[in-house]
Amino acid sequence: MSRSARRSMCAAILVLEAVLLFLTGVVTIGMTDLGVGRSLLLGAGLAVLCVLAAGMLGRRGGYPLGWLVQVVAVALGVIVPPMFVVGCLFGVLWAAAYVLGVKIDRERAERLVFEEQWRAQQTSGTDA
Repeated sequence: MSRSARRSMCAAILVLEAVLLFLTGVVTIGMTDLGVGRSLLLGAGLAVLCVLAAGMLGRRGGYPLGWLVQVVAVALGVIVPPMFVVGCLFGVLWAAAYVLGVKIDRERAERLVFEEQWRAQQTSGTDA
């Protein structure tokens, strides 16, 4: 069986978001008075959270953690205002990956059933 489309697409979004959130930490150095250490810790911590969520997508709690990352990315707009927009964009990408992934996985499963039925008919048709 092939890998879940939902899992693959959501993991890709989280990995891209990890890069973005790390770089957001770097940007906060110049935009806020958090200081270098706190800014880098913020960015690195959020990046690690994204990678952790991506790795957990095959387990229980992975998708809720991914949703939490989206909320945190938007909430980061309190510190870095452009993150309201960027966080919302990634939230939309995450939601689209989630919903479309479920649809693709369901259609793959249906296609697999139809293919098995077709093979069974072909096999029984040649034996007669």
